[in-house]
Amino acid sequence: MRTNWIRTAFTVLAAAALTAVMGTASATPAAHTASHHPAKQRQATPVLVDCLWHPDVRPADFILACGDGNSRLTSLHWSHWNANSAVARGVNLVNDCKPYCAAGKFHSYPVVVVLDHPQQWKKQPRLQHYTRMTLVYTHDHPEGYAHKVSYPLWN
Repeated sequence: MRTNWIRTAFTVLAAAALTAVMGTASATPAAHTASHHPAKQRQATPVLVDCLWHPDVRPADFILACGDGNSRLTSLHWSHWNANSAVARGVNLVNDCKPYCAAGKFHSYPVVVVLDHPQQWKKQPRLQHYTRMTLVYTHDHPEGYAHKVSYPLWN
């Protein structure tokens, strides 16, 4: 009698384990299949590509002058980030490079940042990335800059 009880318990446990494994296995193909639909992935929120070719969403800081770091965005607060555009408020820190960049001073300029024109990213074709950044200076702007400046972003 005791042997039957042990066999029954073992059978029930084995069936439960098999059900758990099969449930997990049957869920896996659905997730795997979804990852093979590039059109669905392209509809995902675009990224902002930094100087080191890393994709980012809603970064707090962003270097504009990759070669020397003499212009960067800091304290970014994103109010909007979707498939078409992104908007943030922050500060553009710009080196005046006077008398030369190594001896220059950084000055802060409040700015609104707008990202738009998302396109497929060449490095990771499954991702969309913003290809244009527009800075709108809300008060003063750096010497030689306009009140509104647009930059193409790297691909």
